[in-house]
Formats: sequence, structure tokens, C-alpha cells
Amino acid sequence: MVPHPWHCLTYSLLILPPLLLTTYLFAAFPSPPSSVYLYPSLSSLPQECRSWKIYSEDYYSGGAYVDFPYGRVRYWLLGPETGRKIVLIHGLSVPSLIWKDIAPQLAARGYRVLMYDLYGRGYTDAPQTTYNTQLYTTQLALLMQHVNWDKAIVVGVSMGGGIAGAFTAHFPHLVDGKVILIASTGTIESSDLPRTLKFMSSPVIQSVTSSTPVRKYLQNLILTDSPLPAESDPLQEIVRIQSAHLPGYNAAISSSLRDGPIRGLTYAFKSDAFSGRDVLLIHGTHDRTVPYKYASEIQSLLPPGAKSKLVTVSDGGHDLTISHPNLVLAEMDKFML
Repeated sequence: MVPHPWHCLTYSLLILPPLLLTTYLFAAFPSPPSSVYLYPSLSSLPQECRSWKIYSEDYYSGGAYVDFPYGRVRYWLLGPETGRKIVLIHGLSVPSLIWKDIAPQLAARGYRVLMYDLYGRGYTDAPQTTYNTQLYTTQLALLMQHVNWDKAIVVGVSMGGGIAGAFTAHFPHLVDGKVILIASTGTIESSDLPRTLKFMSSPVIQSVTSSTPVRKYLQNLILTDSPLPAESDPLQEIVRIQSAHLPGYNAAISSSLRDGPIRGLTYAFKSDAFSGRDVLLIHGTHDRTVPYKYASEIQSLLPPGAKSKLVTVSDGGHDLTISHPNLVLAEMDKFML
């Protein structure tokens, strides 16, 4: 039986209004985008906290702050203003304290040295965002623009090496001919990352470890008013303090491991941006964090036009700028002549 036209009209009047209302509600224009939430840096901690004794805001001379879209960045400029420009990029967990035996010596040799704390570390804010390679390379590009540097030699240790490699690929016009990679990440296979590290960096675990009760517990383990033991490792201590007291630190580490310049940078090292450049790789044979094999892998990825040299540190571990500063300085000196 053919439906009566009036029945069709009735059904239409019953169905169309709620359908149009639903469409209108779902098509409503979203709220304005909000600014990036920023977690505080070490500068927010009270003066009695041990962090100020280990790694103070003015640990190096020539320090200053600059505000970028993803937070306030702490940086230092050392050495004569007319010196050859060189940028030092620290790694995953330890801020620019890692350069304590390198940066002053380079400045004394006449170089103009730029150091800075990466987002989420040290005295730089921790934005609530994804800590991918682009975040880090853009941070350095903005910083070089701020200090009016047209180009510089780029040096990175550990994850800083991955950043240096990606920075060269992303912003080749800002790199002054030479790149130095110390115990560099960038091509690590997921299978070489410890299972515990993968587990601890998962979003679920990070939400637990970043909760107030857990952070309070960690803070109680670090007595802020107790003297620093003579045998204490300052690098490990500053990592513990950041993890316990800075609400954005653990998330920054976790996201960097999962999304950042630890893995997946084959494209960067193979980039034509490395053609015509000199690349120095320094790596220890006993590096358990970034196995020695990755130095050779990075070297093999470089395009034919790149001139590379691999310095092997026998029995050397991961923190070569701390354990072998004289060797690192000597190799850098020869390389930058």
C-alpha cells in the first residue's frame, strides 16, 4: 500500500527537527584554543633545596632567560664575543650541568659558547605537549635568532646528538660546517631500550608517577635541608631532584623517549644537509645507554659528500664529557681547527 502524502509529511516533521538540532550541536564552533600549560623549572624551588648547591641558576656566567611560545628558556653565553660560535646541547635527563668540564675550557680557548637547558629540564619551563624532534630543533633555532647568531658549530651529547643531527637536517643554513656527536642517539632500535624503561615511560605509569601522592613520597626521600654527601654523584642527584620536585619533568622524559630524537632519525643523518660538512663522532665501547654500534651506524648513514671521523674511547661509558673531558676537548680542538 502506498503511504498517504500526509503521513510522509508527518514523519518528516517528527524526524527533521531533532536531526537538525543534533547536526547543529555537533557542528557548533569549538572554543578558542588555549595557551600551552607550563610546568615550572628548578627556579621555582626554594633556596634551601639541594639543587641550588649542585646546579644553581648562575652555575655558568653570562646567563639569561628568554620567553618562547613553549615557555621560558634558560641559556648562557661564555667566551669572547668575537670568538668562533659553538652550541652545546645536553641530553635526555641531565641539564647543562653535563658540560661543566667542557664549556669553560672552550671559552678559555677563545670560543663563543652557547648553552641552554632543553624544555622540561633544569631552569627551562616544561610545556604540556609532545616532546618530539621538531620541538627541540625549533627551540634551538629560536634561541639562535634571539642571540643574533647566523650560524654555529653544533655539538650534542646523547639525545643532544640526535637533536644536533635533526637540527642540521631541518636548519642547515644555521650550521657552520661542522657537527660533533658525542654518544649520540637518533637511530636506537626499540629492542635495545630496556623493558623497564619502556614500561616506566608508558602514559599510564606516567600518570601515576606524576600524581601528588607519589611526588610527595619522592620528595620525602630527598631531604632538602640535608648536606650533600661527599660521595654523591651530582648528575644522579640533580636527576632525582628534578624527578621528585618538578611536575613536568617525568612527562618530558617519557615523551622524549617515546616521541623524541632517540629513534627514527635515519632520514636526518642521510640528509643532503650533511653533504660537504665535517662530522666528528665520539663514542665509548662500554656505553650501555647508547651501545657503541650506533656510532658506526650513524657514520654509515651520512651521505658521500660528508667527511666523518669516529673516535673510539676504549672502555668509555656514556657520560664521556664527565669521565673523559680532556680527551673530548682534545678531539674537539683538533676537529675544529
